[in-house]
Amino acid sequence: MTPLTQRRVLIVGMGGLGCPAAEALARAGVGALTLVDPDRVEPSNLPRQLLHRDADLGRLKVDSAAEKLAVRFPSLHLSTSAERVGAQNVEALFSAHDLVIDGTDGIATKYLLSDAAMRSGVPLVFGGVLRMQGQAMTLAPGGPCLRCLYEVAPDPDQVPTCASAGVLGTVAGVIGGIQAQLALGHLAGTLAPGWLTVFDALKLSSRRVRVPQVPGCEGCAAGPLSADRLSEEEASSCRR
Repeated sequence: MTPLTQRRVLIVGMGGLGCPAAEALARAGVGALTLVDPDRVEPSNLPRQLLHRDADLGRLKVDSAAEKLAVRFPSLHLSTSAERVGAQNVEALFSAHDLVIDGTDGIATKYLLSDAAMRSGVPLVFGGVLRMQGQAMTLAPGGPCLRCLYEVAPDPDQVPTCASAGVLGTVAGVIGGIQAQLALGHLAGTLAPGWLTVFDALKLSSRRVRVPQVPGCEGCAAGPLSADRLSEEEASSCRR
């Protein structure tokens, strides 16, 4: 078993999910993190994106987050990129890492990452939060993908986001922490993919649901990632 100190984890989106996930993984001993996010810190980010402070307003999120992590974890190897994840670079990003954390807030991007996980064989820990609820699940070959969970991709224009509908900051922190736990369990070989964790802050409850793999699923078949399947415009959101 490869020790955590030799593991490389990619985090796509350094917002409400990516920040707590990154800190938890670093604290657990993961040796290298790559932070990818094209966005800059805005005032509305500060209540739930805890690696960013008032002094970071206007800075790239990856630079702000990397600075804090470097101080807290001097032995952690950090790489950053302000590029947008899309069909042109997703496979290269996945292939350079042992696992990927989804910290995005775009439906199309989440499907892109899920397809890339199945295609590359590199596991993805999906996460999503909205208002007072959140969910997380490990997606990996041999288990269900995001298209198994949501067979028909919703119209991105009809789906509320954190920016439009709001989110309780602590919910994002909880889900980011769960994503880190799932990632560590998968890297250790102790947690199998295919279990969806659902957290409800209003009821202060959580539950795990077994998600079956759908026969003939397009995502599990790992077809080509091309502009025909996902346009660059659709794949560009990293705002959690």
